[in-house]
Amino acid sequence: MNASIQAMVLRVTGASAIRHCETIQKLWSGYGSIVRYELDGGALSSVIVKHVAPPKAKDHPRGWNTDISHERKLKSYQVETAWYRHYASRCSDSCRVPQCFNVETHGDEVVMIMEDLDAADFSQRRNQVSVFDVRACLTWLAHFHAIFMQEAPVDLWESGTYWHLETRPDELKVLANEDPALYAAAERIDAKLKASAYQTLVHGDAKLANFCFAGAGQGVAAVDFQYVGAGCGMKDVAYFIGSCLDEVSCEANEAKLLDFYFSELRAALTAGESHLDFNALETDWRRLYAVAWTDFHRFLKGWSPGHWKIHSYSERLAWEVCAQLLEEDTCD
Repeated sequence: MNASIQAMVLRVTGASAIRHCETIQKLWSGYGSIVRYELDGGALSSVIVKHVAPPKAKDHPRGWNTDISHERKLKSYQVETAWYRHYASRCSDSCRVPQCFNVETHGDEVVMIMEDLDAADFSQRRNQVSVFDVRACLTWLAHFHAIFMQEAPVDLWESGTYWHLETRPDELKVLANEDPALYAAAERIDAKLKASAYQTLVHGDAKLANFCFAGAGQGVAAVDFQYVGAGCGMKDVAYFIGSCLDEVSCEANEAKLLDFYFSELRAALTAGESHLDFNALETDWRRLYAVAWTDFHRFLKGWSPGHWKIHSYSERLAWEVCAQLLEEDTCD
């Protein structure tokens, strides 16, 4: 397959020569790889090829080797190809994504030839973040959510994010023993997020590792659109903040970061001449921030009960959300 991929790259880019530069990473559970190729004789100096080739033997790093897990992964790559074919071109410079030059599928095998963001000056990655880095990513999310506000998720996930309740029944079973109260509230949490009148497209895996930085104050680009779909924007915001800040920083900066995100979202919607009632949207989504956080916390406690993100801040938010739901049930 490697020779045919290289021939495909040459045909698509018009280059005269191609060299394997590096394997950037292997895909989760051995489902393929992401490779950088250097090119000669064309307009591009390099490209990124994402090659999905599901293994015959399943090898999940945490042991989730089920048919459900396999089918979820296969659909995620179908979603990603649909995203690049039909949606990605609508993203602005304020929510930069790589250009996709070609997508080919052969059964469950997928080849995506994409722009090399390193060559486009988005070459920096972060393990630790400054306040400017966090704001840059929140700006990206705000503009992304604004562009796709109230978008129908055609050929995408009906409910975006990789931890969505309907795709995680195995993890939910584990949660029954780990946290019975959260287990009992799981469906209500999911329903609350779906009930928001302000649905957009969410990235679905907006962690720090999926953002490529262009330098201080120069913005970011995002990659990995396997789990893009409909949802409340707070799913992305809560998940992103939890991916890069520890529990003390999460609690100390919650209000300031939400204020910043909503100011960026207002500006993006205004620039796009949206007629939505922004004040109503903000009120709704602020109310759902803790719910979205708890939704991911629900997944994490079932998937990896000892994970570092399961900390006192997350537990407090989850307890408050579950208590509120119990109170609502009592009132009903």
